[in-house]
Amino acid sequence: QVQLVESGGGLVQAGGSLRLSCAASTRTFSSYSMGWFRQAPGKEREFVAAISWNFGTDYYADSVKGRFTISRENAKNTVYLQMNSLKPEETALYYCTARAYGGNYYSHNDYHYWGQGTQVTVSS
Repeated sequence: QVQLVESGGGLVQAGGSLRLSCAASTRTFSSYSMGWFRQAPGKEREFVAAISWNFGTDYYADSVKGRFTISRENAKNTVYLQMNSLKPEETALYYCTARAYGGNYYSHNDYHYWGQGTQVTVSS
């Protein structure tokens, strides 16, 4: 069982930046691919970004490419999501997720563990 704890959410003005963090409770963090999803009220959970367990290859939703950056620090069992140029429509609960090794990084069904989420609110 892997527990994930997100932090770093908050209120930011449009165009601003936030950095989300996700700490994982596992001794084999380097064996997990990590992802970020978000869900706004009344909408489905959507893929934001992911990073592979082996080569650190990153994947992004088209809507965030060039503005968001996912990274990982295996020594700290932590994955980050740097979000720049935030938009009001990106207000949502942001979830950290993990799966052992690789898979379909874009599908929430392919992940095994989820955090409780951290709220990001972007004001216009």
